[in-house]
Amino acid sequence: MAYRLVIFDFDGTLADSAEYFISMVNVVAEKFRFRKVTEAEVEMLRGHSTREVINYMRVPAWKMPFIARHTRKLVSENTAEIALFPGVAELFAGIAAKGVRIALVSSNAEANVRKILGPEICNHIEIFSCGASIYGKTPKFKKVIKQAKVNAAEVISIGDETRDIEAATKAGIASGAVTWGYAEPHVLASHHPTLLFNEMGEILAAVAG
Repeated sequence: MAYRLVIFDFDGTLADSAEYFISMVNVVAEKFRFRKVTEAEVEMLRGHSTREVINYMRVPAWKMPFIARHTRKLVSENTAEIALFPGVAELFAGIAAKGVRIALVSSNAEANVRKILGPEICNHIEIFSCGASIYGKTPKFKKVIKQAKVNAAEVISIGDETRDIEAATKAGIASGAVTWGYAEPHVLASHHPTLLFNEMGEILAAVAG
């Protein structure tokens, strides 16, 4: 079906930032005293849900806001190391040309998102809602829907993690999962997203009709 509003995730969906985050995970782990991981463990964890990854790394819930704040600061200092996946600019231009509105909900900072996306792509985004906590996207989705004044049945969110699918379900909206992010495709599929995308080019036809 065609949707009136598409809510995009950023990291792992639009930005190819997985390698950067993986490269700094043990540095952050040392600072905040949670479990470090080997390269083999990183690959193994791709086959698990977001909750399982966090539990495996023994990250206490109370530390997560501090970790997120520190991570956003590190990204702000290293945005040049993070590129967009090919086809993002064309996708956003195509969605906008179809009259479908675009929002972005991310755990990353808005300043980081805007810098990496660039002004041309940002001009297509009507609503930014950034700085979400690890499991805090559901209220962000609901706020965006209210701000956009659309029916939840006309909205789809697109992300690359199981938590994105869970948040969309709780918000009562459709979910799209992309397979080029961190999580393995079979893990995403097991969480039953509305749509599963294997290529960037599949999104336009699916969401704009």
